[in-house]
Amino acid sequence: MYFVGDLKEVFVDPARDESLIVELLDLKHDVADNGSATWFLQDLASEQDAEGAMILSHKGYCGALGFIVRVLGYGQLIGCSCLAMEVIEQSGVVEAHGLRFRNMPAVVTTAVAQMGISKGRQGREAQNVIRVYLANLRLKEVGTDVLITAYEPILINPLSESASSVGAGLAAPAAESGRMPMAEVFKLAVSSFKVNDWGLFGNATG
Repeated sequence: MYFVGDLKEVFVDPARDESLIVELLDLKHDVADNGSATWFLQDLASEQDAEGAMILSHKGYCGALGFIVRVLGYGQLIGCSCLAMEVIEQSGVVEAHGLRFRNMPAVVTTAVAQMGISKGRQGREAQNVIRVYLANLRLKEVGTDVLITAYEPILINPLSESASSVGAGLAAPAAESGRMPMAEVFKLAVSSFKVNDWGLFGNATG
């Protein structure tokens, strides 16, 4: 685990080249709750110069908290010229009553994508195929979007920096090395997320 400034926390498993990131952002007021996780995935893909990005699924990753998932609709999202992004299933919006501030619960959306991403400053010729899990927890009363993002390598490019540490080719299943699959790590991170001190958000008081 290491910290990037005050607003991002990163957990890394170097043996599997997997990572989990928790990040606090200013609330994107112009992004609708419905499909917000998909919006952030598309933004991430643009930043990473990812190719072949495809939304695979949306799931109720917060089900462990007893939330009721209300699916608001379905649709497709056509990406920009540098991406091929297809929404297979539109995000469901979940009310997170465990993250209630001033009687307003947070809302949560989740999405999963698969895309080609290069390590560091390496070019497209060294892209790995990565499965990306993303949850957007919207704390509207304190003007904050919380992103929980998990990265799970599916295929390691032999030209990638990662090949020297985890090997090239298809990534071995987590169970083979006695580790929890990243999908389960992601579910646990989202379902157990809580705010211990709302004072973190400036003058907010519970």
